[in-house]
Amino acid sequence: MTTILVCDTCRYSKEEKLSGDQTGGDILADLLGKAAANGITVRRHSCLMGCDNHCNIAIRAKGKLTYVLGRFEPNSDSAEAIAEFAAGFAASPTGRVPFREWPVGVKGHFVSRVPPIEDDD
Repeated sequence: MTTILVCDTCRYSKEEKLSGDQTGGDILADLLGKAAANGITVRRHSCLMGCDNHCNIAIRAKGKLTYVLGRFEPNSDSAEAIAEFAAGFAASPTGRVPFREWPVGVKGHFVSRVPPIEDDD
């Protein structure tokens, strides 16, 4: 199962937090919930510790690479690009998605790639 973790404490942008109760991470999580394909779970997580990058997400699945991305605007274009990348991730046995298949909306947003846990770790 592929999961998109969305930091729900992330501000709207590096400079500002929306007034009211909804953060940029909340908005992005709501939009991803609508954009993600069947079989991809969207979960909120309080603080992915990438505060300088705002609107952070992580895409993970057992036995696959984990990708951490940030610096997104909380809008439908970002959500659709993340959901498209997550679909490619889900279809890959290792989680690796060839660069030529990356949606334009995720290029330049990668923060880190974490190797999967091995049986002997």
